[in-house]
Amino acid sequence: MVTRAQLREAKVSDSTLTARSGPGGPWQRVLPGIYLLHNGYPSQLQRSVAALEYCGPDGLITGLVGLGAHGYGTDSSPNEVHVLIPGDARRASKSFVRVERSWRMPEAVVKGSLRVAPLVRSLADATRSTKTDEHCVKLIAEVVQRGGATLDDIARELAEGPRRYGAISKRVVRELRDDAHSVAELQAQKLYADSGLPPMMHNCNIYTASGEFICNTDNWLDCVGFSWEIDSLAHHLSPKDHAETMSRRMRMQGHGLIVASHLPRDIRDNPGRVLADLRSHYQQALNRPRPPVVVRPAQRH
Repeated sequence: MVTRAQLREAKVSDSTLTARSGPGGPWQRVLPGIYLLHNGYPSQLQRSVAALEYCGPDGLITGLVGLGAHGYGTDSSPNEVHVLIPGDARRASKSFVRVERSWRMPEAVVKGSLRVAPLVRSLADATRSTKTDEHCVKLIAEVVQRGGATLDDIARELAEGPRRYGAISKRVVRELRDDAHSVAELQAQKLYADSGLPPMMHNCNIYTASGEFICNTDNWLDCVGFSWEIDSLAHHLSPKDHAETMSRRMRMQGHGLIVASHLPRDIRDNPGRVLADLRSHYQQALNRPRPPVVVRPAQRH
């Protein structure tokens, strides 16, 4: 990947450049003033280098490509290279390059031959472009799980960024940081009231007949030994918490409890599917003897 200025320094004439980069020629122009010295499809690295050359020495790659340079989100195949330039610079988006002027230019991080925005900025800019909660959660989860940033770091970056973008990412981080779990519990109880199933107890401790503690559960249908769990999104970001949740779930099932679990967004976005799951699990619980467990109300602190 070379610039027109570099070709001139190498004594390549304009006529030679025109001939070699024209239709059917061995070279190609990928961006104004930027040429690739073969006619195959440019790699992601070549596209990134071309984008930086096009945007000038102050440009920084951010978004999904920036995340990839940091070693995250590498299963994505971004169609564009998102580049930040200073707010007083002038450069238009072109072809696969999305140019964004910013008055909050971060310090450059050098990754190989690329200048990229810091990890948290790259992540925030990537999540602002997501179209679904699932993709947004996936990007954030990878960074948090691997210790690249905290939810507070991400929330701060989103709050300081453009207000007109990022409704999905701000909502997802807010749910992960704040009281989405308790809010979801209240929404779950309202939804359950429409299920036609027997009333549930809430916030219960479950014990074996001999008094061994099994678990605390959000919602409990004692007549059939059926537990309904509202899983915190934040717990799914931590490998340790996730492992503990899975171990607890296996312990519950090992004692014969029927367990249904949903995320807060399931209750919000797919109430019909949640109700269908609850009715299905209730029928499953009905079709086997109730396990010999004892329930006691618990007070959460």
